[in-house]
Amino acid sequence: MVATLILPGLNGSAEGHWQRHWARETALATIVRQASWSRPVLKNWLTTLEIELERAGEAWLVAHSLGCLLAANLANRPAARHVKGAFLVAPCDLVGTERLHPGAIDFGAMPTRTLPFPSLVVGSRDDPYMDFTELRQHAARWGGEFHDLGLAGHINIASGFGRWEQGYQLFSAFAKRVENQQAGPVRPQLQNISCAALS
Repeated sequence: MVATLILPGLNGSAEGHWQRHWARETALATIVRQASWSRPVLKNWLTTLEIELERAGEAWLVAHSLGCLLAANLANRPAARHVKGAFLVAPCDLVGTERLHPGAIDFGAMPTRTLPFPSLVVGSRDDPYMDFTELRQHAARWGGEFHDLGLAGHINIASGFGRWEQGYQLFSAFAKRVENQQAGPVRPQLQNISCAALS
């Protein structure tokens, strides 16, 4: 079975957050623990994630907010080969996040490379951390699928997202599509047909 690595954003995911439920309820799911949740530094967070990916061998990524940008920064990294697919929920915009949390984040520029692994971006029309038009543009740049969740805020505890049943359903459908694509077309099986010898 493939592991699931859960990537929280700034300040981690507090108890009750849908990512915490996901970690408890999903087989082989673990939260990637960062040394500092309150002062994220990209190079440090990337190192930690890459160590966990090497350990897992192959993994799904389930990311929220800044965790989505962490996943997207794998685009040109060797560790990307270990990612089976990425479920990216409510990515944040770095400029907007800096405005809301001055001086808290050292994450460089927004990642814009096409991701070398399948992805599904799930976004909200009224997310204070990312304008909806920009969100769709980033999802397109990353080269994955996009799901519009409507008016759902930052898809966190504050906007009413504790245990998130719809999230499980979205991920399950996404994972099934990825599995089918990676399996490739089904080849028709040859049948053994016995023919009576002509007399």
